[in-house]
Amino acid sequence: MDAPRLVRTIDSHTEGEPTRVVLEGLGDRTIDEHLAEWAASAGDSAHGANGPVPSPPAWLLSLVAEPRAAPATVAAILCRPRDPANAAGVIFLNSAGPLGMCGHGTIGLVRTLRELGRVGDGECRIETPVGPVTARCRPDGRIEVDNVPSRRFRGAVEVIVDGQPIRGDVAWGGNWFFMIEADMDLDVARLEQQLLFTEEIRDTLERNGVRGQGNAPIDHVAVFGNPIGEGADSRNFVLCPNGSYDRSPCGTGTSAKLACLAADGRLAPGEVWTQESVIGSRFEAWYRPGPDGHVLPTIAGRAWITARTELVVDPADPATAAGWSEGP
Repeated sequence: MDAPRLVRTIDSHTEGEPTRVVLEGLGDRTIDEHLAEWAASAGDSAHGANGPVPSPPAWLLSLVAEPRAAPATVAAILCRPRDPANAAGVIFLNSAGPLGMCGHGTIGLVRTLRELGRVGDGECRIETPVGPVTARCRPDGRIEVDNVPSRRFRGAVEVIVDGQPIRGDVAWGGNWFFMIEADMDLDVARLEQQLLFTEEIRDTLERNGVRGQGNAPIDHVAVFGNPIGEGADSRNFVLCPNGSYDRSPCGTGTSAKLACLAADGRLAPGEVWTQESVIGSRFEAWYRPGPDGHVLPTIAGRAWITARTELVVDPADPATAAGWSEGP
């Protein structure tokens, strides 16, 4: 890239967590065509049900890094679908690299497609690197997403963090999670402590070789504590791969939670689980039994359009290079 590139985007937030849908500036390509281009120079990769997802070039990661975006922003790279009957393909990434799937990002993407007139009432199908998902726009403005099959991979895994035993489940909900239940009051007033706690857990998992299926790194840590709002089942704090925290209740994390609840016989098929985020926003979620011990989760939430933007990515700009946003 020698000349400045113009990238057209639409921003939204899903229950507090931002999504940046990249509409133009990368060419009209399918998921496979993008991944093939990135694979030759891939560094770190996200691991999904079908293997690793290669990392994109640094300039593309800069679209969701400071100073162009808040650290929590997830990009949804809009792709031409392989199957023309599907509404779109998408690749999700944050400033640390690619994500297998993103629940809040899918809700934000569908809200954006609706804003553009590309989807309407009824079902639409979205292709992701870890499998297709189906979404529905409700009359009340909420969007439901039938996520990829989810399951608990390992239960009651114990690690020692700061001299204390911590037990949790390794589970897949479109990304790999370590899921902890704790008698904790999770609150934005304690963000620093919660970030340090979950980062230490993630580092300990890696040091101890605790990974997902196929030796996949566990890049998300979710702590489930006491609900605060009336009618919620629990409140969570979710550490994301780039060290930020999820403002939404986390769609893939909620899906993994449903898989763990189902494995323990604590949630029946079709029973609604109301998941509260650390800022108090909510997803409703439920599941159907799936094959091979998986569950088929559905999450429902709301998204709002916040901006229409044309980003300028100049190769001479230090902020275009990966890592510059961490400081000179």
